[in-house]
Amino acid sequence: MNTVLKNLTILLTDDHALVRMGFRLLLEGAGATQVIEADSGEAALSRYDETHPDVLVMDISMPGMGGLAALVRLRSHHPTARVLMLSAYHDAISPVRALKAGAMGYLSKRCPPEELVKAVHQVSRDQRYIDPELAQSVALAQLTGDADPASTLTDKELLVFLQLAQGRSVNQVALDFHLSPSTVGTHLYHIKQKLNVHNAAEMTMVALRGGFIEA
Repeated sequence: MNTVLKNLTILLTDDHALVRMGFRLLLEGAGATQVIEADSGEAALSRYDETHPDVLVMDISMPGMGGLAALVRLRSHHPTARVLMLSAYHDAISPVRALKAGAMGYLSKRCPPEELVKAVHQVSRDQRYIDPELAQSVALAQLTGDADPASTLTDKELLVFLQLAQGRSVNQVALDFHLSPSTVGTHLYHIKQKLNVHNAAEMTMVALRGGFIEA
């Protein structure tokens, strides 16, 4: 029996139940003591506070808060949290942003099953893990900073952009991030200027092309 993940409690966060089931079986088969599930960024934060897992495995693109915003909020309260971010996309800017926000690892969902086990194991030991297929493009993106138009946004602008691109209102975003509506409006102005977009529909298209949200 594979016991590489023995004695580990893992919090698995993905909005697709079938994906969670497959990953859960894989992690349990590798010896994980407990696999706890959450279906959103909001649920991940709540379950993390309740269970304090050894590793949080979380999809970057989910409805609601989303994985990236949840990561930022989690790290602000739990700076030593070990987080492995997952994505269905192969873009370079998402892993750069996730690592900058405090993730210890980043993995594409297209990876072979054994890569997930390897990534969780390394992250549980406080070791950085980058999907081998993304490592070169991530390194280049970190050097050039121009892998995606959204790379021009500040971290706070990116979080606001992701929420607005999913159809949330300025007031909803202000409430989520404990900001005033006028502050969110200022971020929105800068986002439009930097991305050369004029409305929410165009922001959504940029987010889709960048792999930040799913169609």
